[in-house]
Amino acid sequence: MEFLLGFLIAAAVGLTGVGAGSITAPVLILFFSLPPALAVGTALSFAAAIKFAVLPVYLKRRQVDFRILRLLCAGGIPGVLFGFYVMDHLDASHYQHVIFAMLGVTILAVSLANLFRAIRNRTPISGTDHAKWLPPIAALIGGEVGFSSAGAGAMGAVALLNLTKLTPAQVVGTDMVFGLVISILGGGLHLNAGHFNSSILVKLVAGGVVGAITGAALSSVVPPRPLRLALCIWLAILGLQLCWKAFA
Repeated sequence: MEFLLGFLIAAAVGLTGVGAGSITAPVLILFFSLPPALAVGTALSFAAAIKFAVLPVYLKRRQVDFRILRLLCAGGIPGVLFGFYVMDHLDASHYQHVIFAMLGVTILAVSLANLFRAIRNRTPISGTDHAKWLPPIAALIGGEVGFSSAGAGAMGAVALLNLTKLTPAQVVGTDMVFGLVISILGGGLHLNAGHFNSSILVKLVAGGVVGAITGAALSSVVPPRPLRLALCIWLAILGLQLCWKAFA
């Protein structure tokens, strides 16, 4: 089951750009009954492995703008540290409802950001460069990732589309590498704190590597837009379920 889940999520990421962490954490909580901290740590480590596997492709295609990447990391790295600190100190049974609520709201926000991204992709990229705003925005994104594992792909792409002159290919590549950096950092912190399920993680990564290759191969023949919209709706449903679980 975990192998299949990893395969499907990684293939979907390759086809649509929807973040691995956004999907994986709520699924692990709702269907595998993992505590939030373990789900987030496992999801971040899985996301880092998937993004690392496809990193050479983006570097070879020169899709990474390193100036923009430095600005993102300047805010995203301290943001991840703060998000992890919050999650680590809220990981107690009497805070479970608060964590579920915050995770649910974050997942809903990510799904809306992905919908916006799908619509925005039909319009030209911003003609002005407001990259100076990227560090504080990246800090918020990093905080979400460190706390919930969600947000790097969706929120980062929205920020780059609106604040930079990057081409669509550069937006995808730069955002992916930014997500890789903060996933490695956040996942490492959670792993060090014991926030992971090793048996599930190994199976997810094994399936994810195959899924990433499959998604990359199918990306040129499968229309990504309908699948992205369907996944956004699914994310929204998962977010609502987490919010319901918080108050049930």
